[in-house]
Amino acid sequence: MAVKKVEMNVNVNEFVFDENGLIPVIAQEYESGEVLLLGSMNKEAAEKTFETGFAHYVKDGKVVKFGGSVNSQKVMAAFLTAGSNSLLLKVAQKGVACPESKSFSTYEKQIVGAYNHIGAEMLGRLQRMIESCIKDPEEGSYTNYLLIRGVDKIAKKVGEEAVELVIAAKNPDKEETIDEAGDFLYHMMVLLAAKGVKLSDIGAELCKRNR
Repeated sequence: MAVKKVEMNVNVNEFVFDENGLIPVIAQEYESGEVLLLGSMNKEAAEKTFETGFAHYVKDGKVVKFGGSVNSQKVMAAFLTAGSNSLLLKVAQKGVACPESKSFSTYEKQIVGAYNHIGAEMLGRLQRMIESCIKDPEEGSYTNYLLIRGVDKIAKKVGEEAVELVIAAKNPDKEETIDEAGDFLYHMMVLLAAKGVKLSDIGAELCKRNR
């Protein structure tokens, strides 16, 4: 699915740059919520970012487009701190944030907590994993098994898991509800991928309803 163009009319003169003429920038994948990198921009990099719609950073004293010709970060939304001295970019990343290690994010080394301490971000990661299965099918993968059999098979499984979740929710065991909710959400995510629907599409619809 093509990423829609975002209209940008940003006055970078409102940004508060430090004594070195830089402003720190956090880049976050807009679909998965994963933090990709911490970089910096000067005024020129900020102007190029919002003129082109693609993230530019200062690297080794030079303004460069993120990723060169291989990777890219298309800006979907941007936020400033109250003091206008730090920038958060929500981006659609093509490729990887760390070419050296070929990692999707530069923050791959978790040093505190467990992998399951990431909350709703897991849905975004799951979406990326399922899309990877579509692009590069893996033999023996249950996800690919479902995708090959198509929407009817996946939808049937979603219905079955929804019923099991309802039954589990009526029982006192919280762990059973968690287990069945996991099954339901997984199959729902596979169904969405099979239909070409992204979490951002659903998020946009919910935002429209809450206006």
